[in-house]
Amino acid sequence: MKESKHANQPPISKEQNQLEWFETLVSAVVVLVLVFSFFFRIIQVDGSSMVPTLHNGDRLIVWGAGYTPERGDVVIVDGDTVYGKPLVKRVIAKGGDTILIDYATGEVVVNGQLLDEPYLAEPTRLGYDIEFPYTVPEGALFVMGDNRNASLDSRSSQIGCIPETDILGKVLVCFLPLEDMGVVE
Repeated sequence: MKESKHANQPPISKEQNQLEWFETLVSAVVVLVLVFSFFFRIIQVDGSSMVPTLHNGDRLIVWGAGYTPERGDVVIVDGDTVYGKPLVKRVIAKGGDTILIDYATGEVVVNGQLLDEPYLAEPTRLGYDIEFPYTVPEGALFVMGDNRNASLDSRSSQIGCIPETDILGKVLVCFLPLEDMGVVE
């Protein structure tokens, strides 16, 4: 009669089983910390400058690893800069682009093309001290909130154009609260 391979092995003790579970749990936590440190971040929206796309208190998952900003992306600006806290804004123009905002019509034009902005609740009427047409410096981004008439953004010299190096990443998903859950476009 053949004996089982495991017949001569002593039974696993309760303490050994608990230790294996603990090691597995610690490994999972370490992997999650590494993934969320290098690839994803969780950011909370502070303010109403992105309404109707995002709302105050929304929790977001942000992709940062190897990300290159593109026009139309909703991005997070690093809070460890002169801005003092993470900013959530939409990329309107990149380095070398020329932007024109007509506050009478509420239209935004980049490089001679009128932007199609279905994410806005109302036309852009609020202006600050940046004069248009304006050419975005190389290596920088012109960003605005979707709630244009209640957003402090690149139209103001207080914020100005954002260096691309100050972008933490692109907002992928709003996951809390549940009623706002979904992909951010």
